Amino acid sequence: MRKASLISIGNELLNGQTVNTNAAHLSAELLSAGIPVASAYVIADETDAIARAFGLAGTDADVVIATGGLGPTDDDLTRQGLAKFLGVELELRDELLEKIERFFASRDRQMPTKNRIQACIPAGAKALANIGTAPGIMAESQGKWLFALPGVPAEMRRMFAESVLPEVRRLASGQAVVVKKLRCFGAGESTIAERLGTMMQRRRNPLINCTVESGVITLHIIATAEGRDKAAQMAEEDEKSLRAALGELVYGTGEQSLARAVGEELAEQEKTIAVAESCTGGLLAKLLTDAAGASRYFTHGWITYSNEAKTSELGVPADLIAEYGAVSGQVAESMARGARTRARTDFAIGITGIAGPTGGTEQKPIGLVYISVDSDGDCETRRCLLSHERRAIRLRAAQTALNILRLKLNI
Repeated sequence: MRKASLISIGNELLNGQTVNTNAAHLSAELLSAGIPVASAYVIADETDAIARAFGLAGTDADVVIATGGLGPTDDDLTRQGLAKFLGVELELRDELLEKIERFFASRDRQMPTKNRIQACIPAGAKALANIGTAPGIMAESQGKWLFALPGVPAEMRRMFAESVLPEVRRLASGQAVVVKKLRCFGAGESTIAERLGTMMQRRRNPLINCTVESGVITLHIIATAEGRDKAAQMAEEDEKSLRAALGELVYGTGEQSLARAVGEELAEQEKTIAVAESCTGGLLAKLLTDAAGASRYFTHGWITYSNEAKTSELGVPADLIAEYGAVSGQVAESMARGARTRARTDFAIGITGIAGPTGGTEQKPIGLVYISVDSDGDCETRRCLLSHERRAIRLRAAQTALNILRLKLNI
């Protein structure tokens, strides 16, 4: 099976000044084209380091794609590093120099002398056209295909689509990769791994990968076969097996968010929702209304941060707060019922808790959240103890509320 390796070049990537979006884009595009990425390197702006990276990447894969370091400044050394790896000299290409000069002339500017270096590429290599001043480079060495693309995302993406992707597809001829995603919520990564057992073995095909973000676990089903139909069939069979093993933990597919899944089901069932939030500060309402068309199911939202607001806006009895505290199941339930009564919706959610970083006690620690979901004749209240910092606690509380509602909707 043919594979690819990525090299991201630039000190700004290593010191955190720039987020490496190029690698994520290339990984997804290559996988869709049938060539998965086997490794990725992030390298400083140094000729020796770049040359060494090409060597390492070439041992991992058949296709090596480097991004960055093709500019005109002294720290742009990708062309020099590639030439050193290939064991050749840089050579000035007159036709490239003329293109760069025309680029500046079209903008009524004189080309700086430093831009001449961009017309130099390793001897025997091929230049790739660019919308900017830096041509890309394509070379072949010992059966490996090497590409050097600009680091500017817009230039990189266009050059990859126009000049690299056709070559990649040719190399991947007869090899297909199909990726399906299952989205889960309600259990930890280790619990899901236990349920799946041998399905998550590393050398298995399809390969099952797992990523976690804000409590949402995404299972990536990566099927590789000689033809796309066969790969798709393998992925579909694994999806059925995963759903059977995980049951109600699976809420959606692809890039579907938990809020979107809940919203779509509310709309499908012609049900409405209102929310009353304290510690989440409107985050739950935001998640529910991020999707276009949320007005079909979302009607009202209250942020009742103070005890007085809980009483005046939602009708939570002051003596209830005095007896049990604002952070309690009783208050969360009263908030939800008050919201549903006032909004006249099918469902309402009440959330109250301690998001930190201060305000916790031994009896009511930071991360304690009560969530209540009220519907006609039924009110479910849950006590949650969530970890990590304030932002994570708030997001996890909102996600948990959505998941309780999801299960009520039988998604």
